[in-house]
Amino acid sequence: MNLRARVVGCLCVVGLLVLALLSACIGRFPLQPGQVLHALLTVGHVPAQGDMVHTVLFGARLPRIGGAMCVGAALSVAGAAYQAVFRNPLVSPGLLGVLAGAGMGAALGIVWGMGHAGVAALSFLGGLAAVAFGVGVAQMFDATSMLMLIFGGLISSALFTALLSLLKYVADPQNQLPDIVFWLLGSLTQVTPQALVVLVGPVVMGIVLLSACGRMLDGLAMGDEEARTLGIPVMALRYGVIGGATVLAAMTVAVAGMIGWVGLVVPHVARLLVGPCNMRVLPVSACVGAMFLLVCDDLARTLSAEEIPVGLIADLLGVVVFVAVLPLLRRGWRA
Repeated sequence: MNLRARVVGCLCVVGLLVLALLSACIGRFPLQPGQVLHALLTVGHVPAQGDMVHTVLFGARLPRIGGAMCVGAALSVAGAAYQAVFRNPLVSPGLLGVLAGAGMGAALGIVWGMGHAGVAALSFLGGLAAVAFGVGVAQMFDATSMLMLIFGGLISSALFTALLSLLKYVADPQNQLPDIVFWLLGSLTQVTPQALVVLVGPVVMGIVLLSACGRMLDGLAMGDEEARTLGIPVMALRYGVIGGATVLAAMTVAVAGMIGWVGLVVPHVARLLVGPCNMRVLPVSACVGAMFLLVCDDLARTLSAEEIPVGLIADLLGVVVFVAVLPLLRRGWRA
């Protein structure tokens, strides 16, 4: 790793920690940085009854901050991995239908009247099922064709989007349909300490494993035949990375609903910072994605009296960032 990448990586980590501290201070009940640091340093101390700082920080704000960091990092790494596998800078985690499938699974859980845990589980399984269906369609025609894999993803996305629309049509318009719409808009309000504990381990493991494949993904960028001459197991790598990225993306929808643009925009920003080498792009994408969604969540919590769904803020801010970096995308991809 060159000096520039090391410096950028260190700055990203420091920036993420500072931003997390500032995010912990922002909200309906504002806190001072000193209060937050004191609460963190005395985390093992049982606070007196009615300690509002401890209640706000550990009961609501820190789980939400942790959720934003995990979701942003997972979506960004999934997007960077998809772009590397498909050798296309305009690919996002939803290419093979994972977002449509996860949304359909969540809607199905809501229509069936399942609790939050059941809805999250069905959302996760729906995302995996959608990608499996898309890959299965590609396997029926030409397992080695990238074009057929993309076609399979388009068919899967169309199918599960249609199923989602059907569920919205049959849902109770008074009770179930608003819940479905709110879920699809994306929100971090449902992130609890228990959910965060379940989320952190798989997300960190997925990011580490995908980052470890960075050098082989660089070889894959030269083409399948060239990669095989370097001893890279092309098909195993391609479907392994797709599987890992799909799991990361499905987990984010299960926890926070549909949040777009993060997986498309953030990898480009990472490439502008550290170049096209995937060994550097993937971990930097995780850090930048965590910061991006933290900023989105801070804006969602503070822009109005009523909280705005973070998915809407991510879409709006993602468009602005994408337009800003658009003139530099070619340099960021090929430099």
